[in-house]
Amino acid sequence: MVKKDKSRRTEILEKAAILFHQKGYAATSIRDIAREMKMESASLYNHIQSKQEILQAILLPIAHRYTQGIKDISSSPLTSIQQLERIIADQVQITIQNTDAVSLVPNEWVHLENNKEHDALQEFLDLRNFYEKEFKHIFQKCIKDGYLKNVNIDIAVFSILSTLRWLYSWYSKNKNVNPLVLETELINNLIGGIRRWTADGERRTTDGGRRTADD
Repeated sequence: MVKKDKSRRTEILEKAAILFHQKGYAATSIRDIAREMKMESASLYNHIQSKQEILQAILLPIAHRYTQGIKDISSSPLTSIQQLERIIADQVQITIQNTDAVSLVPNEWVHLENNKEHDALQEFLDLRNFYEKEFKHIFQKCIKDGYLKNVNIDIAVFSILSTLRWLYSWYSKNKNVNPLVLETELINNLIGGIRRWTADGERRTTDGGRRTADD
């Protein structure tokens, strides 16, 4: 019985994520979600307590997934540039696997609430702030280690993270793209132009080798 309820709850969250993506959290009602589930609104409350609970159950796991990913990568023995590339690739994979849920991250988080039982909004903001701080730290290390040019860090990090946050919008219309191709192209487009090149037109690669500008 518990297993069945868990499966039903997961289905509710998936349907709700699609509706929140299409209509926005504020414009979506419990009745809308129940209609998509082909059930009565009253029956929906057997699985969830409120629309707010649904939003928290969608957004917070995604935020934790981002944070755990960057923690694991930053503590790995990879070089700083390898870590940066791996983080970008990780964001791509999260977007591919959870497109509708990820679509709520840029704007719908403002509807999260704090209450005496759970400070959901504060939890989300803490996770986001940690991620951005850690991303910036790794980016700074790439510059210090000589992999990237000495660019304005705040502008560069803002540009990269903004692209990754809104990737879901492009991917939702281009789901036939090969995930590995998408990862490679994004990495090249986001940091290829700020890699540090040598005087003879070569740059250090993530494996310690050298590559020409034409590669």
